[in-house]
Amino acid sequence: MILAASMATIGCRKIEVDGDKGSDGGNGGGNPEPDNLVLSGKINADRTLESGKTYLLKGVAYVVDGAKLTIQEGAIIHGEKSSRGTLVVTRGAQIIANGTAEKPIVFTSDQASPVRGDWGGVVILGRAKTNASFNGTAGVGEIEGGVNNAEGLGLYGGADDNDNSGVLKFVRIEYAGYAFLPDKELNGLTFGAVGKGTVVDHVQVSYANDDSYEWFGGSVDCTHLIAYKGLDDDFDTDNGFSGRIQFAISFRDSAIADISGSNGFESDNDANGSSLLPQTSPVFSNVTLVGPRATLENVGNSNFKRGMHIRRNSALSIFNSVVIGWPTGWLLDASTGTPTDQNLAGGTPKAFVSNTILAGNNSQISYAPSTTTPTGWTITDVTNYFTRAGGGNQLLTNAADAGLTAPFKYDASVDFNPAAGSAASSGADFSNSKLTGTFFTVTTYVGAASVGDSWWKGWTSFQ
Repeated sequence: MILAASMATIGCRKIEVDGDKGSDGGNGGGNPEPDNLVLSGKINADRTLESGKTYLLKGVAYVVDGAKLTIQEGAIIHGEKSSRGTLVVTRGAQIIANGTAEKPIVFTSDQASPVRGDWGGVVILGRAKTNASFNGTAGVGEIEGGVNNAEGLGLYGGADDNDNSGVLKFVRIEYAGYAFLPDKELNGLTFGAVGKGTVVDHVQVSYANDDSYEWFGGSVDCTHLIAYKGLDDDFDTDNGFSGRIQFAISFRDSAIADISGSNGFESDNDANGSSLLPQTSPVFSNVTLVGPRATLENVGNSNFKRGMHIRRNSALSIFNSVVIGWPTGWLLDASTGTPTDQNLAGGTPKAFVSNTILAGNNSQISYAPSTTTPTGWTITDVTNYFTRAGGGNQLLTNAADAGLTAPFKYDASVDFNPAAGSAASSGADFSNSKLTGTFFTVTTYVGAASVGDSWWKGWTSFQ
């Protein structure tokens, strides 16, 4: 109760936007729930949330002591606005959320007229590796958002990159996120050192009040992710995250951005840009980042910044992707800590940007050199890297030149598929060693979807 009260009263720097409409068919409303339909406090024994039922998440609910929270297809979980309902799956516990395309699992607001930030969000904590430290202990981090307590239920990290925190499959998370303190926010979906044993497949985060997705360390692989009309960043990677992500879409509302600056990708090794290991080195392939500007003349909210902001010694790699409609397409930011540009340099680079389209971004490529350790790189070097022979990258003047069908529609008519014969309908390459193995599905197209694709339809909501 004390935590809930403090979270409700502490000021924050976020832009709160009213008027967003719910997408659960009017299931909100805040009616009192029977005790067996309430999630609160500690869940320390296996529990199942049944298909067709609606549950209420009150305050911070922790899944603890190795317990397993199973959520059947079609279940709805309302985050209570008055108590900032938040679900935290702690280290060693599991969430088994197995929705289906016909009956997705929906986490949403309890309000009849929901708005972003109505409730806290979903936090999953594991025992994989991270470069974070807590109270002098390396390899352990405290998750952001104010959910840690004296028992350490908000800590993440360990030594097992194959750790298993459960399953998220055909799941929607709506109107979540809370600014506990500036730069200490709850996101729509937060991962803390989640391991590769965890399954994350077909997840949509909508109307997040901070980042849609943020990974702090860990190695979890994810497929078929959608970030829809979030406030801050779409895909934020920190503190040694090394997972792989394929087939991901982000879509922005041109009027709504965070005062801190909103990006598609934001990636740091850590806050200081240190050389600590494990280094942040995720591999993304087949991503479509749709920014706020359908044309070069559009402006929208001035707090929109970049499709890709790679900084602070991150070694994030991006392959076979499309970045359209941003003020800046790609900012390679070497200004803080160990220079980020050196992860792309040399005979054995740590990171790659390959077979990717930048289209309709007012500034396609930008560069911020190191302020303490100059490397000699300039904007010319970064541009030459992007256009290098064999890199497969393309610079296109207008967003429409990428050939996506209707990527800027603000309702259910949105269409992320490329038109037949368009620039995005071909051009993929999976020969890089970071893409070998059994995880990545080889495609001929770049971006998240193929001609006539349907993976992002049916179980999703674009209201």
